[in-house]
Amino acid sequence: MYQRSGRKLWLHPLLTGSIVIALALKLLNVDYTDYKNANWLFYQLLGLATVSLALPLHREFHQLKGLFLPITGTIALGSGIACATALAFAYVAGAGAELLLALAPKSVTTPIALGIAEAIGANTSLTTGVVIFTGVIGALISPMVFKLTGLTDPRGQGIVLGINAHGVGTARGFEVSATVGVFASLAMGLTGAFTALWLPFLAGYF
Repeated sequence: MYQRSGRKLWLHPLLTGSIVIALALKLLNVDYTDYKNANWLFYQLLGLATVSLALPLHREFHQLKGLFLPITGTIALGSGIACATALAFAYVAGAGAELLLALAPKSVTTPIALGIAEAIGANTSLTTGVVIFTGVIGALISPMVFKLTGLTDPRGQGIVLGINAHGVGTARGFEVSATVGVFASLAMGLTGAFTALWLPFLAGYF
């Protein structure tokens, strides 16, 4: 459906597949923990799939010359803001500690987010759902955001997608162009690394 629709993001297989699986588990009365344990191999492959994004990044590495420091600073700041704004809105809306912990790694790609969630004692199932939702929504609204802000530089677009929509945004970036995809890969990886370093230390304050 995704291919035949001209890659309409609301038919992205990550979204439609998640809905179908959730409905199937509900109708068949299958506990999610049992489902997760039975699919351990796919969780292992998530990490490999993320690492494999280093290959196109290596091919396009020449585009990063002279830009590494400003890009790194932008991503470090952006990843912090992405986390802080989500927590601030949730807190104002009355979210409890459990939900705040699950929301904290929402802008990190799934395999890293799961590791962070376990480290800070968050509900990994809830974190997974939040991460997927964030990625799909981020990729879905990104064209409108780029148009409203006048962001036409493919490098900037890639960084925005990588920080805010992680894996789904990166996949979307490669559909647009190699440059967008490469910078999205870099932003996704560094966002995960930065968040994994500082978030566990702050989790005790939630």
